[in-house]
Amino acid sequence: MTVAYSGRDAVLQINSSGSPATYVTIAGMRDVTISVAETEVDVTTKDDSGVRYQLEGNILSTVSVSGSGVLTNSAQLPIIRAAALAGTHRGYKVLMAEGASSGGNTYTGSFRITSFEEQGAHDGEINFSISLSSSGAVAIS
Repeated sequence: MTVAYSGRDAVLQINSSGSPATYVTIAGMRDVTISVAETEVDVTTKDDSGVRYQLEGNILSTVSVSGSGVLTNSAQLPIIRAAALAGTHRGYKVLMAEGASSGGNTYTGSFRITSFEEQGAHDGEINFSISLSSSGAVAIS
């Protein structure tokens, strides 16, 4: 039987304390996206009869995270703003299907905020969006 998960169970957390790590959920999140990319290295030569060959192995792996939500008065947003302005690396955790009885993955590692935006319309709530890129190995459990 196929099991589907609710998007509400995708959570982005930030290490709020240092060591040992204490992860807290970033309040107000509405969506979280994670992507894993691997760099290709083409090693095709003229002797390969027009067939493309690639170098095997992990050349350069990157994990990217993005999300958006409603701005709240949570304690995490000043931490995020400061990290974005300073360009520092912090511990983050992405839980896909948090709380699901089975399945789901957790991605944990050091990330740098590559983009943080806050926007608000005159007739709506203030929203934010965030993008992160990994720095170092990301553990998947």
